[in-house]
Amino acid sequence: MAADVGSRAPDFTLTNQDRQPVTLSEQRGKPVVLAFFPAAFSSVCQKEMCTFRDSMARLGTANAQVYGISVDTFFTLKAFQDQQKLNFPLLSDFNKQAIRDYGVFNEDMIGLKGIAKRAVFVIDRDGIIRLR
Repeated sequence: MAADVGSRAPDFTLTNQDRQPVTLSEQRGKPVVLAFFPAAFSSVCQKEMCTFRDSMARLGTANAQVYGISVDTFFTLKAFQDQQKLNFPLLSDFNKQAIRDYGVFNEDMIGLKGIAKRAVFVIDRDGIIRLR
């Protein structure tokens, strides 16, 4: 299944920074923003996630749920969330299935193999990808 605009968003269950499972299909009824990022504690990813943090008031008016997703462990994501005071959940795609399903699997980024490409997907309340 391709993760293209107009298609149903591939479902997943990933573990958040607090070791709780999050299933995308259970979020139906409200818009969802998936922000895939390569690695916690890297400068560009930090800036990107902090931009989401600082924009939450505007996203909140749309009643959108934001999730940051990387292949980092939930332990790392918890430390990253705490350090950056991120006000949205971070999800661990440690097994790299979601990044494959969404077509954002990066084979090799400066020697780091199998991490997420930077990408954002906006999913409507019916589970359809509206923006990539």
